[in-house]
Amino acid sequence: MAQFGNWWQHSEIRCCDAVLLKLGTDTEVDMPTGDGRIVLVAGATGLVGREIIAALLADKSVDVVHCLSRRPLALKHPKLHVLVVDFAALPSLPKVDECFIALGTTIKVAGSQAAFKSVDLDAVVAVARAAKSAGATKLGVVSAMGANAQSRVFYNRIKGEMELALTSLGLQCLVLARPSLLDGNRAALGQPERGGEDFGLLLARRLRVLLPANYRAILAKDVAHALVRAVKAAKPGVVTLLSGEMQGA
Repeated sequence: MAQFGNWWQHSEIRCCDAVLLKLGTDTEVDMPTGDGRIVLVAGATGLVGREIIAALLADKSVDVVHCLSRRPLALKHPKLHVLVVDFAALPSLPKVDECFIALGTTIKVAGSQAAFKSVDLDAVVAVARAAKSAGATKLGVVSAMGANAQSRVFYNRIKGEMELALTSLGLQCLVLARPSLLDGNRAALGQPERGGEDFGLLLARRLRVLLPANYRAILAKDVAHALVRAVKAAKPGVVTLLSGEMQGA
């Protein structure tokens, strides 16, 4: 809590340190006006999370992006405030208007089904609850194609249970993005190689024209942009974005 207090106390000072964002190209950024959107993001170190952060920082209607992360981020930006947290014991959060969650792992990386569930279900729901308590009325979450709480496939069942848990929170707007196999440079993020996934991507790219739109590999950037736009425009209720709808977003 002391670490959080220091972070929050100095957030306005850091907000005025620079006016340019370096994310492949120089992007001009307006200084916060004080009346723009305040957004919370969890999972910024992943393929989709990285692109969500980039899209929000470039959005002139967003004044502040609070990022929850397990470790410090190298990215610096006047709008960005990073809080290193334990997702199993989240601190109280500053007031936010909306939230994006792109947390996720694999059973191989996590080490067990229980560890996988603690990230892809428990941590996601914990962040959503904390965001709601902090005032968020809109929530955008990265789920997966095949999410189904009744599925015999463990991965799909956990994703389905996560979606049901989020729906039960009673948020004003909930947007669920269900991408197919994600295409992106994991090595650039320092993530371990996923042999089976790499093979699947290679196969999906070669068979792309033969596959239904919802089952084609999709760029992480497309998922992020589609989710950010959908949350921004969301009306009350639950919206599900299928992978085919997000292609080329």
